[in-house]
Amino acid sequence: MNQAHVQEIECLLALADELHFGRTAVRLGCSQSRVSQLVASLERRVGVRLVDRTSRRVALTRFGAQFVDEVRPAYEALNTVITRAQARARRGALHEIRIGFHGSVYEEVTEAFRRLRARHEVTMVLSEIPWGSPFSAVLDGRLDAVAVELPAREPELTVGFRFPPQDQLLVVSSSHPLADAGRVQAEELAGLDVLRPAGDAPEYWKAARVPRTTPAGTPIRSTAGITTVQEGLALVAGGDHAMLVCRPIAERVVRSDVRYLVVEGLDEPSQLGLIWRTDRATPQLAALAGLLGEEFARAEAAGAAQTARTAGTQGAYGS
Repeated sequence: MNQAHVQEIECLLALADELHFGRTAVRLGCSQSRVSQLVASLERRVGVRLVDRTSRRVALTRFGAQFVDEVRPAYEALNTVITRAQARARRGALHEIRIGFHGSVYEEVTEAFRRLRARHEVTMVLSEIPWGSPFSAVLDGRLDAVAVELPAREPELTVGFRFPPQDQLLVVSSSHPLADAGRVQAEELAGLDVLRPAGDAPEYWKAARVPRTTPAGTPIRSTAGITTVQEGLALVAGGDHAMLVCRPIAERVVRSDVRYLVVEGLDEPSQLGLIWRTDRATPQLAALAGLLGEEFARAEAAGAAQTARTAGTQGAYGS
């Protein structure tokens, strides 16, 4: 589609809104005769009359109304792409990556984002996605990648980076009988009403978030679904429900009305993955995966060094 074709379509859409050649000309910043020329040119190219015009009224023909309904979404999508490209140009970036996430973003992740922009002139656009819909936005192209909990078994998806595994913790109300226990056994989940993710996630993924049974086979009750972690914490604080979360959420979301308990006996820890559509892999996503690996390796090394220093200090005092 060349520039003349775009001008013709833009003119027809404006005329469909205004139904007046004079107002359309003012809106487009051109003459009425130019509006007539553009509409006539489009009609010749399409091969059918799109607009009925008399001295008293302007109206779309039935075919014209159908044509406008069909072409407007494509025109608006094209405008969106152009607007995003202009925004990237103003920011001095050559590429934009849209990332979805659940709950919160680790410091190591934000540092990887910063380095990606500095090295590759890539900007990040972050959006929180519903807890129960981890893959939909990346599968349909609304997002370039998601950082969500594993597993991801869809054949169309690639796990570009696996975050370090994390303990699963149980969240209960601060008034719950278990609140001061510090830890619980997995079998105790059978006596609770555990919140589950609500959405279009695959059943295997939902089962990984909230097991159907305890390790011994006792059913785990789950009567309510949630779409965000914050929604879940609010329900837990009310006292009727419990929720399973990964340790980083407990470290980053501190509330006086809930308690986080270590769960002993669960088969699998929680683990996030950076996931993208296999047929939409890009060098920028691969670079981001590499930077995440570097950041978490650096964090692990720093943690080990701190542990060693603490042990050395304790040894010195002990002697």
